[in-house]
Amino acid sequence: MKKIVLSIVFFCVVFLAFGQKKDKVLVTIDGVPVFVSEFKRVYEKNLHIIESKESKSVKNNLRLFINYKLKVAQAYNLKLDTLRSYRREMETYKNELIAPYLRDKQFLEKLVEEVYFRTKNEVNAKHILIRLSKNYTPKDTLVAYNKIVEARKRILAGATFESVAKQVSEDPSAKRNGGDLGYFSAFKMVYPFEDAAYKTKVGETSKPFKTRFGYHIVQTKGIRLSKGEIQVAHILITGDAQVGKKKIDSVYQKLKKGVAFKDLAKRYSNDKGSKAKGGVLAKFGAGRMVKPFENVAFSLKKVTDFSKPFKTRFGWHIVKLIKKYPVQSFDKMKDEIALKVKKSGRGKLSDNAVLNKLKKQYKVVLNKDSYKIFKRKNFRAIPTDSLQNTLLTINNKKIKQIDFVKYTRNRRHKSIPILLEMFTDREVLSYYKENLIHTEPAFAHTLKEYEDGLLLFELMQQKIWNKASNDTLGLQNYYSKNKKVYQFKEFKTVKGSVMNDYQTFLEKEWIAELRNKSIIKVKKKQLKKLIKFYEKKK
Repeated sequence: MKKIVLSIVFFCVVFLAFGQKKDKVLVTIDGVPVFVSEFKRVYEKNLHIIESKESKSVKNNLRLFINYKLKVAQAYNLKLDTLRSYRREMETYKNELIAPYLRDKQFLEKLVEEVYFRTKNEVNAKHILIRLSKNYTPKDTLVAYNKIVEARKRILAGATFESVAKQVSEDPSAKRNGGDLGYFSAFKMVYPFEDAAYKTKVGETSKPFKTRFGYHIVQTKGIRLSKGEIQVAHILITGDAQVGKKKIDSVYQKLKKGVAFKDLAKRYSNDKGSKAKGGVLAKFGAGRMVKPFENVAFSLKKVTDFSKPFKTRFGWHIVKLIKKYPVQSFDKMKDEIALKVKKSGRGKLSDNAVLNKLKKQYKVVLNKDSYKIFKRKNFRAIPTDSLQNTLLTINNKKIKQIDFVKYTRNRRHKSIPILLEMFTDREVLSYYKENLIHTEPAFAHTLKEYEDGLLLFELMQQKIWNKASNDTLGLQNYYSKNKKVYQFKEFKTVKGSVMNDYQTFLEKEWIAELRNKSIIKVKKKQLKKLIKFYEKKK
């Protein structure tokens, strides 16, 4: 099967090259043609790192190329491509190689631009949440949705957002803050929530939307230019409010007299996480700290400025500004943002964009008659022989009922329509991956090179490296015949050099044997054309 796939790869590569320019056969090895385009691709790939004129010679490189082809052919003859370790490594590499093709480049670029705007501009929003349990049912979904719809109706009818949030929101903080989240920017909330907050007009209430937490509505209060991030140090005094007030005032007076902030933090602060570091906290932006703390911290103008004592629900604080981190230009931030986008959940939006394009591009057909059996409660108990009808067709690929049954077995908590949609998406992506070697020549080339290189590594280990290491007698004999080369030094002092030379000797003998067994015919006319072509490029 592997040979058939590789033959298809080879045919596709050749066909593409032929379609662009009439490709010619450069050499045949045991009747198998190798085309000019393949040699040129390999030759040109390494040409820029070759320095000597001899090493750049087309004839020399063709000789090495033929040797390479002979070795790879033997690897396939020995069925090294059937080794479990080989197949496992190829599967891992193939998945890594496929990954960039599953991303929509233009869509990713738009996401990066969107993130930059939402980094440069902060949004202020309030929200109401109706939670969904981890293993929610369709009935739970409907109940939660109806609750959030009713809450929205009350707000649109004139009730204040804060009052409704305090009454119905299942976010524990809503009882205290009326659902007010303050200002936040990109990556501070889950993407659907962030998206809704930025896309809802100031003063308006969004339509209900869903996140992994449940159903929400948001009301956008405002958008402002981001203040960036800052780093501060703080002194925290906890405990009794009156005692704490006296203590923080005493610390403040010491600061005003010139006592070092870090020394006072180490001595008096009750924040165990920061006191040993002189009160220094990690840098933060809007929405990361409680409002009173954030407001005071961002109000400090100059580095080394410190605040008057102020109170939060944690206790009394004094804050000192250490450093400001303003939002940089798009050009400076785009690479960092792109990396964050790919690592974050919103990177999947690009994958979905590719999937949606594929579903429009492919002919995906559900066989409704075959689907009827999945309306039975006991469909998983139907014998395999009775599940062989085609359920789904993607272009010319047919997927049977039994494949969907297997897919549903460990996903019983989801409904059949949802599972069918997920299964269809998976099969569409699977079909795309299987056919990449036909649709993407660069992918086919790279995959083929890695396949052959991995096989060659295994073959070299068996034929040369292991033999040179384990064949003690052969190594000794080689040394005895070539003592003069090593200036008659003792074997143990030159063993490393002997082993390297013995490997080279074994490889030369092996290549000679392969060439003697093979029929190699170089097309002289095409070789002359190649030599002339590269001479002109010098």
